[in-house]
Amino acid sequence: MAKGKKTSAGVLLFRRTGAAVEFLIVHPGGPYWAQKDLGAWSVAKGELDPGEDPETAARREFEEELGHPIAGPLTALGDVVQKSGKRIIAFAAEGDLDASAVVSNTFEMEWPYRSGQMQCFPEIDRAEWFDADTAKAKLNPAQSPLIDRVLAFLSD
Repeated sequence: MAKGKKTSAGVLLFRRTGAAVEFLIVHPGGPYWAQKDLGAWSVAKGELDPGEDPETAARREFEEELGHPIAGPLTALGDVVQKSGKRIIAFAAEGDLDASAVVSNTFEMEWPYRSGQMQCFPEIDRAEWFDADTAKAKLNPAQSPLIDRVLAFLSD
């Protein structure tokens, strides 16, 4: 890992709906992301603690961001590197959950900027199920290949 560059691990949950596959992705919370849509969404992910196993981190972060644990096995999807240099180690899991019932952890930041006031925001403000093409359009561009990786292993 390059010095100063962060590494995150995350889970891309998918479900089969007849012949189609849908993907659960999350929209980041907070004022910066409030009006952003295409290219702003993400897999449920978070930073690895020093020396932490990526799969353990991915499971922890999924539960923190969505309020639901991942049951069952994870399939490694490899990693992607975002424009910022952040590396994301991704896993896939098949499952289903009610996206409207997710409960995210929160973070605190100064808002409005330079106001001296601290406000609390959810780490993700929503999660939704999308077909492959819609999910690829909504995901951070560096993460969109993860959709194709899931579809590739499902077709094998």
